[in-house]
Amino acid sequence: MQENTESSLISATPEALALIARLKARYGEILFHQGGGCCDGAIPMCYQQGDFTPGANDELVGKVGEVAFYVHQSQLDHYKQHLRLSVAKGNGSEFSLEYGMGEHFVLS
Repeated sequence: MQENTESSLISATPEALALIARLKARYGEILFHQGGGCCDGAIPMCYQQGDFTPGANDELVGKVGEVAFYVHQSQLDHYKQHLRLSVAKGNGSEFSLEYGMGEHFVLS
């Protein structure tokens, strides 16, 4: 797992920060992972600490709401510029913690 310690490449909208706060209150420590591929890999996933372990090919690009945000190296070229975590209506992925809350995380 690589760590980007020079600067944060990620920020969050107020709506995303509010959803993060609700998830932290419910689940405790959480983290984000942006993978690759189709389907669920196309959206950021939120996991409870211990339920997902970033791998050797994941890079910490910064924190949002004091929560680590990892991106798989295969996606770094796609996300060269600053990432902005926001929220959209709908349930998103059933594997992400916000599933069933009527909104989900997206990158813009």
